Amino acid sequence: MGFLIKWKKSKNNKEMNLTGHLTELRNRIIATLVLFFLFFMLGFAFVKDIYTFFINDIDIDLMVISPTEIIWIYFQMAGVVAITGTIPVLAYQTWAFIRPGLTSYERRVSLSYIPFIFVLFIIGLVFGYEIFVQFVFPFILTLSEGMFDVLITVDRYFKFLFQTIIPFALLFELPIAAMFLTTLGIITPDYMSRIRKFAYLALIIISTMLTPPDLLMPLLVSFPFILLYEVSIQLSKVVYRKKLKKYEEFMRQENAV
Repeated sequence: MGFLIKWKKSKNNKEMNLTGHLTELRNRIIATLVLFFLFFMLGFAFVKDIYTFFINDIDIDLMVISPTEIIWIYFQMAGVVAITGTIPVLAYQTWAFIRPGLTSYERRVSLSYIPFIFVLFIIGLVFGYEIFVQFVFPFILTLSEGMFDVLITVDRYFKFLFQTIIPFALLFELPIAAMFLTTLGIITPDYMSRIRKFAYLALIIISTMLTPPDLLMPLLVSFPFILLYEVSIQLSKVVYRKKLKKYEEFMRQENAV
């Protein structure tokens, strides 16, 4: 009878813990969505300034062929601002949700990564934008010379722009992702070194998808990505050595007791 009571209490505690985790997850998702909406409204207020910034570097007039495109461009501009502003918020909410399962060292170190997530995302956006306006878009326009009258709508241009630059921003998160996963013990620098050739191949394929279909451009664009991967391995080594040092200190203290 006593065993049955304990088993029921254990089962109830597990159900309460699961309910508590789901409630916490829901609250964090709601908080993130609220902040996303606030950043979205902020971007909505500065759509004209953002639009002017993006069209200053192109020598072609964009057209609108339907009223819905005018509305849609507002949503696109505001959406990019909202995504950019929400990136560190989402990172913090994710960290806060998994924080109870981390050691004090893992909590402190992983929390310090959050500002760099935002910085690297911005750098990736800038890099992707420069690649787009300097190489991708001009190359595509040259293909139409003497064959077509180029009439590009605002909606199509910005869809193409954002589909190009946002993957660059995400790829620039690679060093932070490597450090974070190493901190959690999910990957090691040795593992990253072993899969290096597969990672290189994947980065070259991604570069080929994001750049004009010639031989030189994918190789030029993939070089920064490969460099980022090598930097990620070195940063992973730094984190791994510190993690091992902390573990050795902990074991010495345990053995001393």
